[in-house]
Amino acid sequence: MTDSYEDILYLPHPVSKNHPQMGRIERAAQFSPFAALTGYGDAVKETGRLTELWEELSEDVLDKLELKFKKLEERISEHPEVSLVYFQPDSKKAGGKYAPISGRIAKIDYYGRVLIMESGLRIPMDSITEIDGPGLSGTDEGQIDSGI
Repeated sequence: MTDSYEDILYLPHPVSKNHPQMGRIERAAQFSPFAALTGYGDAVKETGRLTELWEELSEDVLDKLELKFKKLEERISEHPEVSLVYFQPDSKKAGGKYAPISGRIAKIDYYGRVLIMESGLRIPMDSITEIDGPGLSGTDEGQIDSGI
């Protein structure tokens, strides 16, 4: 079988006169997009990413938040500036994170239970854990006349 290739078997390796020879690293780099474990690093990173669990608020805290929402609704025409913390669920895994935000409130939708910021961000009222702003720091049952 080697008889048919005998005439070319010992010829020198052809070298291009137009293109320089490629080094070993450049030749190896041609095949890197065909990695066997594509996406494995991203999967490991996602698994290692930590999320926080939602902590149920006490009735006392929920009552104070409701009073603050009512106080804000009285001043909604002023678009009050607030700082709040709300739980933002993670889209890829269980849990989420507590996200602080500051801004002006545009509207409070009690029917949909959503606080709408001037930036357009819609924050579910039931996910808010803290809220503070001018006129809200001393809000508790003893300081607000609820009319009841």
